[in-house]
Amino acid sequence: MRQAGRYLPEYRAIREKTDFLTLCKTPELASEVTVQPIDIIGVDAAILFSDILVIPEAMGMHLEVLESKGPVFDAPIRSRGDLQRLNIDGVTERLNYIMDAIKMTKEKLNGRVPLIGFSGAPWTLATYMVEGKGSKSFDTVKSLIFTDPVAAHELLQILADAVVDYLNAKIRAGCDAVQIFDTWAGILSPGDLEEFSLKYIRYICERLETNDAPVIVFAKGVNDLSKLADLKCDVIGLDWTVDIGVARSEIGSTKALQGNLDPCVLFAPKEKIRLETERILERFGPGEGHVFNLGHGILPKTPVENTQYLVSCVKELSVRNHL
Repeated sequence: MRQAGRYLPEYRAIREKTDFLTLCKTPELASEVTVQPIDIIGVDAAILFSDILVIPEAMGMHLEVLESKGPVFDAPIRSRGDLQRLNIDGVTERLNYIMDAIKMTKEKLNGRVPLIGFSGAPWTLATYMVEGKGSKSFDTVKSLIFTDPVAAHELLQILADAVVDYLNAKIRAGCDAVQIFDTWAGILSPGDLEEFSLKYIRYICERLETNDAPVIVFAKGVNDLSKLADLKCDVIGLDWTVDIGVARSEIGSTKALQGNLDPCVLFAPKEKIRLETERILERFGPGEGHVFNLGHGILPKTPVENTQYLVSCVKELSVRNHL
């Protein structure tokens, strides 16, 4: 969950010399910050450093990532006519710098840990493309799906096809697993969730050429896990609002679960970190099928030593249940 991020001093040292998008687009640098948490934190997998918005940027949308505001598109999609501005041919080819970063990262990892690649889900990508930036109310993108659902579905289908090609290319380039993030799935009502989010995640999952690479789906804010249980994926990611024991009983043994420590626990004293780690492991219970992780991205001011301590706790305590 965004494991390089702004919390590592080694990452910030690199960022002082370059902007965020240049870092994403420079394979040597992207691979360097991808490997940093393996060496510094001791996690069991590497997450390729990138951003979900490289796909709309590769479609010709001008993207700026501002330190104070986050991602900004200066010409958002607001109508069906605006879709004509998107260059939807050859998107994956314009993302070759990411495939180069994968190959460099695999060389640096040298088999130590697997490499995970990711993509935003169509609904989450669309929210940024339509809103033009982050939002609290999402009124612009919701207005689009209610007033012009044809345009919304056309955009979502364009994105779904792009994500299929993109993730398949990542797998071919060497990613050992891929994850689909639908960060804003939870803002939709149950009916709209199926129509504008899960329909397209399902479409993607059914078209991935995995070659045994596990597929992880993380739909933040979706607490009705029955809606995720039938997806053609191997792992369901859980945010911290879900009881992982309940989730396991609802989903059964057909899928592994990923999660789900509240990222803010990492600001707590070590005693609390250990207690919460133990609680999640105990709630999951004995047996295989649990990828311990945070319930969302690690936060910028997280103390590095607390992250290191969390990893040590997981490795020590999980032995009891996960032999």
